[in-house]
Amino acid sequence: MKISARNTLKGKVVSVEKGATTAHVKIEVADGTIITSSITNEAVDSLGLTVGAQAYAVVKASDVMIAVD
Repeated sequence: MKISARNTLKGKVVSVEKGATTAHVKIEVADGTIITSSITNEAVDSLGLTVGAQAYAVVKASDVMIAVD
């Protein structure tokens, strides 16, 4: 994976809470340090995000995106 953002934090998905259209995904990037991102349910499904999966929190400006290999 190549991406222009330089603030990528690898971690483990610890929670995926889907709502009507948007999900809150929590990634533990260090012991006890959790980053939460709001992304679409479609993005959760497309990325195959499940609890325990490895993923990246990608920080660009004020947004936190989720990326996987």
